[in-house]
Amino acid sequence: MITLVKSNPVMDKSFVFSLMIIDYTEKLEELRKYNLARQLFKSGTSIGANIKEGQSPESRADFIHKMKIAYKEAEETEYWLNLCKEAKSYPFEPILLIKLIEIKKLLSSIITSAKNRQK
Repeated sequence: MITLVKSNPVMDKSFVFSLMIIDYTEKLEELRKYNLARQLFKSGTSIGANIKEGQSPESRADFIHKMKIAYKEAEETEYWLNLCKEAKSYPFEPILLIKLIEIKKLLSSIITSAKNRQK
């Protein structure tokens, strides 16, 4: 029996992004960049966790709130990735910023749409 599951692009992209962040932070840890790896791991994987949590909201306002938290975590993640990009002794993987920007655009659109429906 085949079960069809409706695709959710922002959940799918954030899950894949979390896996990429796990791989990247493991590389940072191998280079003994523990502090930044820890910060990046927390914020980078939190994006998807908040999006997932928002899939079972108590209200539309709760859904919007969870998406806003996910967006804030994306902003923090972007900060850490940009530090890695600019720091001479850190490796940088440009694909992470590209994927993150895609997620931020989706989240922004979702938040705007949800707010408009709330009115």
